Amino acid sequence: MSNRAWYYAAQGQQQGPVSEGELRDLVANGRVTAATLVWSDGMAGWEKAGDVPGLMSDVADRSAGLPPTLAEAALPGGIAPLSVKLELWPYLGWTLLFALGELVVIPTPWTATALYRYVIDRLRVPGRPNLAFTGQALDIWYVFIAMGVLTYVGMSDKPLIQLLATLAQSFLSWMVIRWAITKLASNGQPLALSFEGSPLVYFGWYVLLLVSVITIVGWAWVVTGWMRWICRNIAGTRREVVFNASGLQMLWRTLAFAFGCAFIIPIPWLLRWYTEWYVSQFALVRRTQLSA
Repeated sequence: MSNRAWYYAAQGQQQGPVSEGELRDLVANGRVTAATLVWSDGMAGWEKAGDVPGLMSDVADRSAGLPPTLAEAALPGGIAPLSVKLELWPYLGWTLLFALGELVVIPTPWTATALYRYVIDRLRVPGRPNLAFTGQALDIWYVFIAMGVLTYVGMSDKPLIQLLATLAQSFLSWMVIRWAITKLASNGQPLALSFEGSPLVYFGWYVLLLVSVITIVGWAWVVTGWMRWICRNIAGTRREVVFNASGLQMLWRTLAFAFGCAFIIPIPWLLRWYTEWYVSQFALVRRTQLSA
């Protein structure tokens, strides 16, 4: 292929133009498959990507030198779990800095992105080496600031104001998730991921979680269901993202974490233990396996 602009069809619409390198990245990430229609100047008409000489095979050749893929690195059953290794005191420091930013409000965009970058840089995803977070504090600074302000607004003794603050915070947290997922990169290349979950459904989960607190233990099952819904709505990957923790596992580990933190001294160890366990419950699974 020559270095020219390309167009491709997705969700019934024409997308592009994209460069040759961007098109190949879309193929590698599963956004463009062999059945996707593509077109570039000089072609008689739209063709399937698999029928364009050199397009699919060239990507396969480039991938040959990468670390083991899911088929090679996955555990029995085709499941490739995520993992993270966090240094005890640096992780505590970034977490405390994030909490301080939330209290002061103004520094929140910087403290939040710094914490995201620290954790994601240490995230291990089979088949995706050197994962990194490329988001910048000023990308959606207004969202972080608004969330901090709404935290104080929600402390009002007026139910209507509390309800409006909750509604607004739900939408803003949805915006953060959507933004953060698009800012993931591997080996310096964007992963072209996106979050397609509806903000209305997200708000429904948000409210359900608040209501479930009344049941004392029901929130754990709501959290696991919410995480699975979020995973199902991550697009742009050839592998399905899943969340494997059960409600019971979520319940006892969270309670153990909260109880232990009451003694103050174990907080650094408990924080690392809980975070590493939580991340390990996410995994990548072949889509063909899920549909079997």
